[in-house]
Amino acid sequence: MLTSVLFDLDGTLLDTVDDFMAIIDAMLQEHGKPMANPALVRSQVSDGSVGMLCAAFAMRPDGAGFDDLREDFLRRYTQQLAVHTRPFPGIMDLLDWLDAEGLPWGVVTNKMSRFSIPLIEAMGLAERCGSLICPDQVTHGKPHAEPVLKACAELGVEPGDCVFVGDHLRDIQSGNAAGTATVAALYGYIPAGDDPASWQATHSINNATELRSWLEARRVKETLHV
Repeated sequence: MLTSVLFDLDGTLLDTVDDFMAIIDAMLQEHGKPMANPALVRSQVSDGSVGMLCAAFAMRPDGAGFDDLREDFLRRYTQQLAVHTRPFPGIMDLLDWLDAEGLPWGVVTNKMSRFSIPLIEAMGLAERCGSLICPDQVTHGKPHAEPVLKACAELGVEPGDCVFVGDHLRDIQSGNAAGTATVAALYGYIPAGDDPASWQATHSINNATELRSWLEARRVKETLHV
């Protein structure tokens, strides 16, 4: 029986790329480099600051000066992590529906808590989010099952009664390993060349409205089989 929903953060619950782009473009300008291709940066969001900076600056993580570049990026992001960030279209309506139905929801992310917690607070979601699991709160991050299992425990639900929604293979792997149903968010930051059809997700969606429709249909189906 469906009792709860877990979301990945960047690229699933929140559209954060514009804040990343604003910081990266400012840094590129200061270094006398051309502006980055937004589509290229977007495809690297799931790989964090390392992936985005490598793409934007055409550098390797072990390149000279990369550590300083990354530290500068993280410092700036701490100061302006919720300037342009917004929930994806339909997400707030979806969360309102979950709350109205008494279905707790939470977030499982590979974004460190020093960024995730203030971001969730800035979006006005802290009081509604039943669980927020970050990689520095677990021994193993996604794609391991541990963070999803921890979130389910905090919500007080069985993994088999939960749905995990994400826009990266590691999200689906983590949910599958934990025993939840999994939904691939095709509207998110899908890495270039990746094929979500091969992720073995339970379902896939193009927007949050489709997710609500699928969740409603799933609940009706389960009720008929009780």
